[in-house]
Amino acid sequence: MKKITLALIASLGLISALDASTLSEKPTSNSLIVYNSNIGLVHEERKLSLSPSDASILYKGVASTIETDSVNVELPKDVIVYSQQYRYDKLTRQKLLDAHIGKTVKLGKEDVELLSYENATCLVKSSNGAIMSAEAKDVVFQTIPEELITKPSLVWNIKSASAYETNMKMDYIIKNITWKSDYVLNLDANKANLSGWISVNNNSGKAFKETQLYVLAGDVNRANGERPRPEARYMKAMADSVEVEERSYEGYHLYAIPFKVNLANQEKTELKFISENSLDVSRKYSATLANPLYMNGEIQTDVSQYAIVQALDVPLPKGVVRTYSKLQNVSMLLGETSINHTPKNTPIELKLGKNFDLKVTQTVLKRNDDKNNFDVDVEYKVQNSSDEEKTVELLAPFNNNRGSKIETKQKYKFTKGNLVTFSVKVQANSFSDFKVNYESKR
Repeated sequence: MKKITLALIASLGLISALDASTLSEKPTSNSLIVYNSNIGLVHEERKLSLSPSDASILYKGVASTIETDSVNVELPKDVIVYSQQYRYDKLTRQKLLDAHIGKTVKLGKEDVELLSYENATCLVKSSNGAIMSAEAKDVVFQTIPEELITKPSLVWNIKSASAYETNMKMDYIIKNITWKSDYVLNLDANKANLSGWISVNNNSGKAFKETQLYVLAGDVNRANGERPRPEARYMKAMADSVEVEERSYEGYHLYAIPFKVNLANQEKTELKFISENSLDVSRKYSATLANPLYMNGEIQTDVSQYAIVQALDVPLPKGVVRTYSKLQNVSMLLGETSINHTPKNTPIELKLGKNFDLKVTQTVLKRNDDKNNFDVDVEYKVQNSSDEEKTVELLAPFNNNRGSKIETKQKYKFTKGNLVTFSVKVQANSFSDFKVNYESKR
């Protein structure tokens, strides 16, 4: 067998059913890999019967969004391929008239031979030999001619030296199919359960039946970039007990669905792929402050709250995590967070929202700037109106160049390069404040 990568050329006209090989419409084996980047890779095997008199192979039922220059097909080594065509004859009256010239059609109750047509008028010959004109709209077609291909198809014009009975294998890329992952975190105090769902959105122009489905997590480089993703109908599938197999390969992660799936065209299907229980969760409260070198007056700042989920022993594809919790059996959404591709053994930081009971006030007490230097005294006050002690992280951007100076009684450290980071413990229904002097060259 040899592998041939084929490219689309201009259509060479109608094919004849008499010179085409026999290729089964139903695959003997098929699989689909869906990528994050709005593409999929289709693999199919079909039974092929080929004789030396065959001049073409007709492959019916490819996706209408096929990238024809991506086709990779295995044919017997003695088969010469001259060209490839993408064919899809959407039925119109004009195409049916073209295909029926010289053939029998019905005009009323009478069988007549269609001789020709122009605009809306046809010439027909009756059974007694009379030639007459008729309106095209009155012509009734009893069959669809075999040379009209009514499904998206590939046609290979070939020459075969021998007869073959074999399985023909083909791979090709399709567009307008994508997948994403969504997660649900059910939070209960300092424990949580995490479930993950794969959503496959199929607008490729092809329905997949009894297909082995894979999804690939990772950003595959494409020469022509991503396309927009259309909307789809919605369907949910798969029992909670089924586990999806994950495999790491070449810097990507491949998820294999452990059963055959049906993906209708213009439909979204959800499949569960992760279930992790009794995860340890901690809390973080953080506020990003103004740059003290450019502050004036007083600024009030909200405090964001986070749930930090322990490092999982499974990788998480990028997606949205929705965090839920219950208070006296009332379910609440606490927040949504988009996460990037997350390797295993990496903690997940989920931003829930703004904490109602925590506020930070930044006040400029004094400025002694000159044309060469900044010199400012700032007071920070953290108010905790909750009934629990909280530790709040304050992040102040500050140019940590040579000659810069910070003076304060509050402990601090630099994080992420230029963020002065204070960790402030505040008792319940209380506040904590401290002063900082910042000096820096302009």
